[in-house]
Amino acid sequence: MTLLLLLIVLVLSDLPGSLCTVSTVGDLSVLDGQSVTVPCHYNPQYISHVKYWCQGRMREFCTSLARTDEPESAPNGSGKVTIADDPTQHVFTVSMRELTEEDSGWYRCGVELGGMWVADSTASLYISVIQGISVVSSLQSAEEGSSITVQCLYSKSLRSSEKRWCRSGDLNSCMVTDSEGKFISSNVFMHDDRNSMLTVTMQQLKMRDSGWYWCGAGQQKVAVHVSVTPQTTTLSTTVKNQESVMSSNDPHRRPVWETPLVVCGVILLVLTVFLALWKLRQLFKNKQKHRGTNEMNDNLTMCPWREGDYKNPSVIFLNAPAQVQML
Repeated sequence: MTLLLLLIVLVLSDLPGSLCTVSTVGDLSVLDGQSVTVPCHYNPQYISHVKYWCQGRMREFCTSLARTDEPESAPNGSGKVTIADDPTQHVFTVSMRELTEEDSGWYRCGVELGGMWVADSTASLYISVIQGISVVSSLQSAEEGSSITVQCLYSKSLRSSEKRWCRSGDLNSCMVTDSEGKFISSNVFMHDDRNSMLTVTMQQLKMRDSGWYWCGAGQQKVAVHVSVTPQTTTLSTTVKNQESVMSSNDPHRRPVWETPLVVCGVILLVLTVFLALWKLRQLFKNKQKHRGTNEMNDNLTMCPWREGDYKNPSVIFLNAPAQVQML
């Protein structure tokens, strides 16, 4: 008997169904009136197989809601549930719209293997449809001077309720939407789409804006933490450089070369250079004139008259290089 059971296990382990692995996300909670999209992953060898989405705790009694071989289940279909297969990523996704509390329950991603002795491969998860409010991101962070945007989702039953944005611990700080679903102030803007989402935008953030806040709809609320960080050094440097450029371009600021002291210094320097050049020129002319006079005196000398020579009609001129007598 034991040998027979072992043989059955070995045979079943060789069947295709044991090789097909389907996986999906864990259990989900969705607000009433919202939508949900679930990814279902499968092994590459089952690209050509039919994929489906069904509701039920047990695989054998799971009610089919969408199949990849049914046109009405295509992503562009008008049905509440649609399914789309992406063979390149080996994943098919299922989308369910306008959920209600009656939609809460067990669901399964399935790959149809076919055959009498082969069971389909499936993966299950539980979806809870609840009343209330939630937030897309409960931790918000931004630099000082910038802005943040918070998206608060609420259930269908809260569509007509007023929406609030408050600082935790200070009820006097609450901002409430008006009859058009809006609130506008100097640094906070709120918009309610009257369907499923409240959008809150905080602008020109300051360090003192850091802290806990909450979105509210009716009696429901959800907490959000806002963290404001100092501006980066790069931004501060850029601002300083811009201020420096603006200061240099100031039309009321006189250029350096226009200051009286600099102008006087330049004029004095020019005059000094001019006088020095003129003085050197005069010295050079005087030196040349004196040198010419000395050379003439050296080259031409008249022989002196002696007593008794007046009777001699000849005059003798002496030249320094060579003596020449003229009779």
